Amino acid sequence: MKLFESLYKLVSTAQATSPSPFNPLSLLPGLFTLTPLTTIAQRTAQRGTSPLDPLVLAPGLHLQPTANDLHEGEYPACAALTSGYVFRVENPATVYFLQRVGRTGCLTDLKVSQASLSRLLPTRDEALASFGYYAAVGCSIFAAQRVYALHDIWGLFFITNLVLIRLVNFVVLRRRSQPGWFGAPEPGVQGDLFVILSQDRWVRIRGPVDDLKALTSGTWLSEPTTLDTFFGAVAKLLVYANVAVAGHATDAGVYTIVSMLLVNGGLLALDNLRIPRLNMYRRTMEAVGEPKRYFRRRHLAEQLITESGRDDWAVAMGLIVKDKALTEKNEGVRVTM
Repeated sequence: MKLFESLYKLVSTAQATSPSPFNPLSLLPGLFTLTPLTTIAQRTAQRGTSPLDPLVLAPGLHLQPTANDLHEGEYPACAALTSGYVFRVENPATVYFLQRVGRTGCLTDLKVSQASLSRLLPTRDEALASFGYYAAVGCSIFAAQRVYALHDIWGLFFITNLVLIRLVNFVVLRRRSQPGWFGAPEPGVQGDLFVILSQDRWVRIRGPVDDLKALTSGTWLSEPTTLDTFFGAVAKLLVYANVAVAGHATDAGVYTIVSMLLVNGGLLALDNLRIPRLNMYRRTMEAVGEPKRYFRRRHLAEQLITESGRDDWAVAMGLIVKDKALTEKNEGVRVTM
């Protein structure tokens, strides 16, 4: 206890003799900004980038480039029920969306389609999901105006730095999210995919083959170039430099900035829970109906084999035993756990 009392007296003496005593509140804007929340990265993975992104300032904004890592390294096995080929879903953003909609012990049906003009218009659920995003834009503008009215130059510089960081990340991600390799085109052909994710989550995706390829093959974000890496590093350095900038802001400016970060973070988190579909490359992927529960994996395999009229994909995925697959026509489908 005497040690803590001595330290307290030492700090108190230093603050009393210092011309500008240390204000612990000045650390809050920087600490809140550096909070490792993936709220912005989650929205980026599901909705892509928007020109309004630089005005959405929330905790964890420096983690937006990690949107490609939210799937936590999972590349689930996928079978084409129409052809029998088995491969993996390679697009990280699609894998993350499948993880969100999948339920343990349930089969979730999804459909993929072209995003026509009518499909580009937001539905009622999407309008509600975007309300928080646009509210966050308004909150950021209001906070900047409030800090300016307080004549808090350092607080305004702090907010300006955050906007600059978001702008740099927006440009870099736009450069990296150009359409890449989708395989050979197969116009007019319908596809039917069955995906097995971790935690016994099963997903069935149906739609045109070309649209399925665009959303499951390749990658959403290409590897960063040297220029992308440089500007990404600059953005990260600005985030940490901002901590020092906030130390000179007034108390009122600190309160305003912290309130903005908290409100915007909450709005984006609520919006992420309501995003109903994946939008990418002018294509959409969304759930159809409610997930259907299966008490045994055997029942699911039997149903899909019957509907597809083939069992080679099930053998390749290990859902049925190979030597028994040849006798299914005479003895029925035999499935192992």
